Amino acid sequence: MIDLTDPSMKEIVDEFCAETEVILCELESILEDYESHPDGKLFEAYAQKINGIIGNAQLIGAKQVLELSQLGKIIGHKSSLNEDPELNNIVCGILFDLVDCLREALKSLASETDNHRINIDAFIKRLVWLKEKFNHIDKDGAGGDGKAKSPVISSELESLMNNLKDD
Repeated sequence: MIDLTDPSMKEIVDEFCAETEVILCELESILEDYESHPDGKLFEAYAQKINGIIGNAQLIGAKQVLELSQLGKIIGHKSSLNEDPELNNIVCGILFDLVDCLREALKSLASETDNHRINIDAFIKRLVWLKEKFNHIDKDGAGGDGKAKSPVISSELESLMNNLKDD
């Protein structure tokens, strides 16, 4: 495993943080667009955009950033299949919170300290609630027509939430 606190990794970590911050700004822009013009397709755009963070975080071994980003991808994808506008408005807020959590994780990574602690417990409580709301998507897809439109990924969501608790 790569030691991100190794001084020889500083330049790579700094570059990763800078690139990730650009993507975080783009994610916020997508969410602001959703607030102005609610459209579930924007959640899919969020899921695709956050995928750029996942690849780089995996490459350098930024575990917490990776796990948070994977959650964002799952939530974005699942939300794009959801047709409940009230739930999607709540999801938008949760995804804004996720961007904030990612920023805090980046600060910890860049400063090599845990001074920037994320309130994971509060965030996970919201995710547990959201996971329950997404059960209908796992069972019958977004439209309720019996045709599965997404893979059953609640277990993956659960696994990522458990990993965050352990960090």
